Amino acid sequence: MISKECAVGLVESLLAREWLTWAGPVPELAVYRVEEHAIGWLVFWNSAEYARTRDLRDNLVGSGPYLVDRHDGSIHHVPATAMAGDWELLYLRQVRGGTASDPLVIALQKILRSSGTTAAMHYLRRQAPLLGLQDVKVFVSAVSGGVRPPDELVSLTWKRDACSRPDIETLTGPVTDQ
Repeated sequence: MISKECAVGLVESLLAREWLTWAGPVPELAVYRVEEHAIGWLVFWNSAEYARTRDLRDNLVGSGPYLVDRHDGSIHHVPATAMAGDWELLYLRQVRGGTASDPLVIALQKILRSSGTTAAMHYLRRQAPLLGLQDVKVFVSAVSGGVRPPDELVSLTWKRDACSRPDIETLTGPVTDQ
C-alpha cells in the first residue's frame, strides 16, 4: 500500500524528471493538494507561484492531477475534463479493465451465482452489443473462473464517448522498490 507521503514523493520525483526536458525556463513546481480515494491518491500540482497565490495567471494549463495507484504506486494523468465525471470508473476500466472492481464484472459475478451462465451471457449481450457470441462465452467463462477477461474484449464492453470519456494516460509503471 502506498502512503500519502510516498505518493507525493513519487509525483515530485516524476515532475523533476519530466521538466528536465522542458524547452525554455523551467518554472518551480509544487504539489498543492492531495486527495485520498479508494483507488489511490490524487496529487494536484502546478507552478509554485500558483500554489502560493491561486492566481490563474500563474496556472500551468494541463498540470494534473496525477493519480498514484494505492496498490502499486503507478502514476496516471487524469485529464481535467475527466474530473467532472466518474473518473474513478474510467480509471478502473481503462487501466485496470476487467478486474474484479469493474462494475460489469461485479454484476456478472452476481448473476452467475444467482441465475447461472446462460443468464450471465444474456445480460452481457445486452450490456455489450459489440461482443459476438463466442466473445461473450470467453468473457463470462473468464469471470466465472475468476480470471481477467482479455483486454480486447473488455474494451468492447465500454460505452465510450470521445467528448466525455478522455483517456487516462499512464506515466509510470508499478513501483518496484518502496
